[in-house]
Amino acid sequence: MATFYDLAAANRRKSALLVLLVLGIFAALATAAGVAFTGGIEGALPYSLVAFGLGFVLTLGAWFGGDRAVLAASGAKPLDPSAGAEELQLDNITAELSIAANIPKPKIYVIDDTALNAFATGRDPQHASIAVTKGLMVKLDREEMSGVIAHELSHVRNFDIRYSLLVAALVGSLALLSDMLLRFAMFGGGRRRDNDKGGGGLQIIVFFLTIILAILAPIAARMVQLAVSRQREYLADASGVELTRNPQGLERALAKLAGDKEVLEVATKATAHFYIVNPVKHFETRAAGFMATHPPLTDRINRLRTLRGAQPLLASEDRARE
Repeated sequence: MATFYDLAAANRRKSALLVLLVLGIFAALATAAGVAFTGGIEGALPYSLVAFGLGFVLTLGAWFGGDRAVLAASGAKPLDPSAGAEELQLDNITAELSIAANIPKPKIYVIDDTALNAFATGRDPQHASIAVTKGLMVKLDREEMSGVIAHELSHVRNFDIRYSLLVAALVGSLALLSDMLLRFAMFGGGRRRDNDKGGGGLQIIVFFLTIILAILAPIAARMVQLAVSRQREYLADASGVELTRNPQGLERALAKLAGDKEVLEVATKATAHFYIVNPVKHFETRAAGFMATHPPLTDRINRLRTLRGAQPLLASEDRARE
């Protein structure tokens, strides 16, 4: 049977491959654009250099400032442990579980919203932050809150937060590059090259393939990003239980999150994959399939029930939660 460390290592390898896949899509799009707009393979180099320069700058920005951007977009404010009993309890739980995880205590932030949710961000355990909503602090008991914080600390310890930031930057780079290429094509970039060099059947074919690739590349990259998110939620649940030794805490917390009918107003599609559950989950169904930001909550709860030898939820219970 695979150990937690085996699963973590396998998950890191899969995530690295997914990041390489996005880079491959990026390279293919830039090369095709160079051929299409210049009429020859020698023209692809400047386009590739510009594309990779764009990706490098955005990735560098995500590395050093992506966590601050996510926190700012979420309206998160630093936790004041002296503000009340819930704040003090959250600070204590985070300190205790950070020691258990053998990582520095992350900075703690609070989102002033009654919806139930939380997320972790940063580039490594030394530069990590955890944010929770006010509603989560009020409605969860200590065991449930411990389960949620252990889940988020697992994202930190497993370096999920780093991959999330980097893949988000790559996806953003692809979307921006695709938009630039489509606008360039729309305003006659290809036609000008045809006039200059006489056109050619192959160039026309490559030109239209580039347009198709520019449309499909951001969609493919987005699917890669969401695949990373779904894979890591399962592992964070399991490794969170490894920290608390209490599957029921996180199980009960996820059950409350599944029953929460509020949508987190500050969340966006760009930040949704950071949260423990989809912050706009009520607009996302099982039919979303590969485009879902998170695994179904019932599947996650059933995995936790299996850890303590309990029966999985019945289909009727599943429908009741949704």
